[in-house]
Amino acid sequence: MGAADDREDGSALLELIGIVDRLRSPDGCPWDAQQTHQTLAPYLLEETYELLDAIRGGSAEELREELGDVLFQVLFHARLAQELPDGERFDLDDVAADIGAKLTRRHPHVFGDVTVTSAADVEANWDEIKRGEKHRASVIDGVPLAMPSLALAATLQTRARRAGVRVSPAADDGFGARLFALAVQASEAGVDPELALRASALEYAEALQAAERAPSALGAGAADGA
Repeated sequence: MGAADDREDGSALLELIGIVDRLRSPDGCPWDAQQTHQTLAPYLLEETYELLDAIRGGSAEELREELGDVLFQVLFHARLAQELPDGERFDLDDVAADIGAKLTRRHPHVFGDVTVTSAADVEANWDEIKRGEKHRASVIDGVPLAMPSLALAATLQTRARRAGVRVSPAADDGFGARLFALAVQASEAGVDPELALRASALEYAEALQAAERAPSALGAGAADGA
């Protein structure tokens, strides 16, 4: 960390912005020159999952690396946006300005004169301010319907609960309805069902690997092969 101590605040970020710009420039990297928002989308998704893995059980060094990979994706998309047609073009500074303004608006208890007494008050204020900004006609407006199914189920249920809209899930006993009901229960308990299932699946994967290493498993495999 010695080198970091000698840097001015923000200097490494500015250097990284310059690196991304060079990669995309005519004398830069041929691969980077061919990329679009659409072609980069799978990498953003992959890097996000790798970050989730690091958050779940990685070291501080791994977390730092994966945060950097996600940051690179954000910078690359912002760099591509500089090449959009007039009227659509924006850059990283515009992105930062937008999110900064949004955070300021939605935290009036920090940047204004609103008083809150709990995290629940903060969430209620956030939702009210967001409704005023978005002017959405439905509680599902803005929900990315392509998100993983368990996460989608929990998000829809959370939106409905906050909006006071009550709709009973499907009454059938199929696997989809049962999984949806579990997702609703998890959401009501404050648990992200997608992350919970992912954690259990990863634990199962570790158990499988441990079983494969066991002498009994090796013997059974040899017998099966014979």
